[in-house]
Order: sequence, then structure tokens, then C-alpha cells
Amino acid sequence: MSDDLREAAFSAGPLLLRPWCRDDIPALVEAYRDPTMLDRLRDLITDEADAERWLRVQTEGRESGTRFSFAVVDTELDGRPVGNVALKYPAPGSGSAEVGYWTAARARGRGLAPQAVEALTGWAFTTFADDGLRRLDLLHQEDNRASCRVAVKSGYAFAEILPARPPWPLDGHRHVREADRGLSGLSRQPADGRSTGPSTGPSCRIRWNSR
Repeated sequence: MSDDLREAAFSAGPLLLRPWCRDDIPALVEAYRDPTMLDRLRDLITDEADAERWLRVQTEGRESGTRFSFAVVDTELDGRPVGNVALKYPAPGSGSAEVGYWTAARARGRGLAPQAVEALTGWAFTTFADDGLRRLDLLHQEDNRASCRVAVKSGYAFAEILPARPPWPLDGHRHVREADRGLSGLSRQPADGRSTGPSTGPSCRIRWNSR
């Protein structure tokens, strides 16, 4: 995995999308105290140990090239992450990948989720164009109307109903976005943390102790 992908970060308006780091653990624990998060997500983060394990999974995903998670920071707020967007990317040449996201309760209702998903979408299609990426899927349970609205606002058209399967008890929706736009409105963050666009705050790098 190249250093560019390990440290990939970019901005979209007031939002900075960057790798998660240990400094984000308090924000993670706080976000997962929200009942809506607990109801919608499979992960369970109740303390710092859980958060550290979650962060390790995100780092391993970047190293293997199978998952690229970005902390979403609203630079007009307080500098703490207010959400997460992730690209779950299969082997090169498959042509498709999956996008996922969540937004912390304190940041909902401000239109940040569609903006972050749109930013991730442009980055993914541009970064993995040579690998043949042509389609992104966004999945959610059918009762999650908020995610349905986010998908549509982000340009993901409804494609089909997916039958329920563990661990999801309800049928789901699959929304699809085809490769039609690039990095419109985005500013890349080089590995040294210096922004090529608006001021976006300090970069974070994760370093794990072997235990």
C-alpha cells in the first residue's frame, strides 16, 4: 500500500476527511452512546478499549487496501470528528465497491452526511479509476429513511430491495452511483499534513504498540 493511500485525506468545503487516530477515541466513545447509532450499526464501542480495537480495524483496512475509513471533521465546529465515511473496496478489476457512513448525533440535521458521502464518492472514483472502479453501492435497512434521503442527495439512485439476512433483521435498499464525476470541489491533503486547499487543521497518524 502506497503512503499516499495510507495517509489519504482531503477537504470538501468546511469538511476535512482524514484517517482516524488515537486522539479521536473520546469522540468515538461519545458518538456510540447515541441510541440511534447502537440500533443501526453492528459495532459496539462502550469504552476506550473498544474504540482502540475499532481504530485498529480501520488501520488494517487501509494497509490491506480493503477498507478506507475517514473521520469527518467539521472545521467550522470544534475540530472533533462528527462522523465517518468508508469505502469498502474489493479486489481490483471487480468494478464495484460499497460506501458506508455514520453521523454523530450532535452534527445531524446540518447536511453534513450527503456532503461527506459525495466527497468520498469523488475521491473513490478518481483514486481507483485505473483499477476499474465504475460503480458504488450504498446499502441501508428499509426503515432507515434518513439514510435513504442521504443516498438520494448524494446521487445514489435506488436500485433494488435486498432480502433480510443476518445480522440485519429487515429488508434493505441498495442505492447505486455510477462513475460520472471526479473530485469536484475537493482539496487533497498530502502525507505531510499540509493542505493544498483551505485550512483543515492538524493531520493524524495512527501508531500501534505491539501487544
